[in-house]
Amino acid sequence: MTVEKYVRLFAGIMVLLSVALSHYVDPYWIGLAIFVGLNLAQSGLTNLCPLASVLRKMGVPLGEACN
Repeated sequence: MTVEKYVRLFAGIMVLLSVALSHYVDPYWIGLAIFVGLNLAQSGLTNLCPLASVLRKMGVPLGEACN
């Protein structure tokens, strides 16, 4: 898998986990989904993604759309 696919997978899992936790545990867990959404938005605008940087350092191959 490529960095781009890992980032999408991780973001999707985090949003689903946040929704489940906010439903079953505490409504304030929705803040995690908000954080992930804001991080995705800033990543789209600035092309800077902390997770992608970590994955690149771990040796995960870049996708076609990642720089």
